[in-house]
Amino acid sequence: MTTDAALRRALIDTCRAMNASGINQGTSGNASARLDAQRFLITPSGRDYDTMKPADLPVMALDGRWSGPYRPSTEWRFHRDIFAARPDVGAIVHAHSSFATALACLRLDVPSFHYMVAVAGGDSIRCAPYATFGTQALSDHALAALEGRKACLLANHGLIATGATPQKALALAIEVETLCGMYLRARAVDEPTRLSNAEMTRVIEQFRTYGTPDFPDRELRHVATLATRRR
Repeated sequence: MTTDAALRRALIDTCRAMNASGINQGTSGNASARLDAQRFLITPSGRDYDTMKPADLPVMALDGRWSGPYRPSTEWRFHRDIFAARPDVGAIVHAHSSFATALACLRLDVPSFHYMVAVAGGDSIRCAPYATFGTQALSDHALAALEGRKACLLANHGLIATGATPQKALALAIEVETLCGMYLRARAVDEPTRLSNAEMTRVIEQFRTYGTPDFPDRELRHVATLATRRR
């Protein structure tokens, strides 16, 4: 089990990596990590990630109570509501990345133009309707857009990505940003051809075991050792 101290460090490292990757700028965006069924860590409002210390991270309960030296992010509601509704989620990253935000300003979903869209859990990445930042309305829209998904866009705002750990949530956010960039560039020429529902269903199923020994491939045979054959 991850200790409180290790989770605090992982969350700060993830925020710094988020900015270093270029998908977020300054003190915009935020991140959180589940401590247990009722509590989570979240980044404080308006604090510089580069100078943030583990003790600076507020602890929040699902009922809105919080403790710590600094006020929680203004977006605490959608973090709270996602953790409450999604026991599969261990961490959340929210960023104002350029390509995802550009698509979100156009209020466009990301369709099945590329098979990697399935990495976000479905055959599309939905764009939630607009609501003022920090409001319950925004949280409600985000939760609906995330139904059956691991990531979504927020109209005229940015993106949300979830994962089992802060590192995995950030990796998904970077993948979504990359896909948004591809889609925008393709649309500049023409609307991309979409993969069929049947193909996306196959890809989604394969992603369930991607990176594990259970990934289906009948031509692969695991052996104890691989010695050079004699001629």
